[in-house]
Amino acid sequence: MDIISYIKKVPKAELHLHIEGTFEPELMFEIAQRNQVKIPYNSVEEVKKAYQFNCLQDFLDIYYAGASVLLYEQDFYDLTMAYFKHCAEENVVHTEIMFDPQTHTKRGVSFETVISGIKRAQDDAAKNFGITSYLIMSYLRHLSEEDAFETLEQSLPYKHLIKAVGLDSSEKGNPPSKFQKVFAASVKEGYKIVAHAGEEGPAEYVWEALDLLKIDRIDHGNNSLTDEKLVNYLVENKMALTVCPLSNTALRVVDDLKQHPIKKMLDLGIKATVNSDDPAYFGGYITKNYTEIIEALSLSLEEVKTLVSNSFEYSFLDEETKKKYLQMVHEN
Repeated sequence: MDIISYIKKVPKAELHLHIEGTFEPELMFEIAQRNQVKIPYNSVEEVKKAYQFNCLQDFLDIYYAGASVLLYEQDFYDLTMAYFKHCAEENVVHTEIMFDPQTHTKRGVSFETVISGIKRAQDDAAKNFGITSYLIMSYLRHLSEEDAFETLEQSLPYKHLIKAVGLDSSEKGNPPSKFQKVFAASVKEGYKIVAHAGEEGPAEYVWEALDLLKIDRIDHGNNSLTDEKLVNYLVENKMALTVCPLSNTALRVVDDLKQHPIKKMLDLGIKATVNSDDPAYFGGYITKNYTEIIEALSLSLEEVKTLVSNSFEYSFLDEETKKKYLQMVHEN
């Protein structure tokens, strides 16, 4: 079997996916019309043209504008179910979905509305497609720690529905240390901890996420490679990185996929994984991220199996379920 056929067929897990970043232009336009929300685009084609960026902030501007049409539980259900349909088509059997409550609560949409719509889609995806999923509640780092504490409080009645908390949005000028107290409080509530670090920010931000936030997994982490001591720490402690190839090129974190560091990460012994981040905006879901990075870097079948295995091994699944999927990865 060739490598591309293998990656399409094999069961996969996705660990770095923002549900608001799966908002396809067609669905955005449909919900905007349904909810009679004005957006600055007159057609699906205009929305698609707007999905062009030069940096993280360009992307975030339209990301938040698009989210403004999401008002009701059904909207969040439709958004999430559309993603699960992609998962079913691409044999993604487990996914750990990030959602940004503050993007919605700041607009007057209740936390309950957001999570109820997402949870209903999770239940239907489990029933109809056999897909398991966990939720990661992300704090927006361009807002204050006080705002993050408000979100933590709002989450507590739904704690049984949320596996972890994360940290996303504008990295530059918003170091992990800004959120040390709210992450400590989140750990006390029983949440697992992840954080975006080292995407646009420096290796120092990765150290802060490790030392101050006590994270279980790093989202992105590309700039870790600039610090040899950090690389050694990541390898020794089996600290996984949730890497997003097409996102990296779309946001100019990497100029060309042929220069992408994921192969170097594997060579160094870093536990890298492949993910799609915000696939509606960055040009592809998880299989496309795999196929393009395989072709750009001439990855071997063994390297691809390592990437897929890592996605299960460093998920928040229980050990028995991990073992079942890892066996399937190597049998395919």
